[in-house]
Amino acid sequence: MSNLVEEFNAYREKMNDRILEDNNKIIKRIFNLDTNAFQSGSLDVKTKELLGLVASMVLRCDDCVKYHLETCYKEGVKKEELAETLSIATLVGGTIVIPHLRRAYEYWDTLEQQG
Repeated sequence: MSNLVEEFNAYREKMNDRILEDNNKIIKRIFNLDTNAFQSGSLDVKTKELLGLVASMVLRCDDCVKYHLETCYKEGVKKEELAETLSIATLVGGTIVIPHLRRAYEYWDTLEQQG
């Protein structure tokens, strides 16, 4: 379980680099838009990441969930805040989100263990 975070980040970085090698203007703009959308503005980064986490859970994107969980962890999200956020995501997404909820908890536990 300790390699879960490292494996995800290594794969994500490798494939993002590969995708960007093609120098596709549309893909590069989408990546840039995503980066800029989650920067501090009227809402702080922590709030935006929690919103991104809810959306990712509802859309059932495990890679996105992991990405937002890690950023939430780095932004100092407390376990109680995470639990409330994930409960809203599960309420909105319905029971089909429960498998993603399990994986989210597993990933968060790994982040906490690696501290």
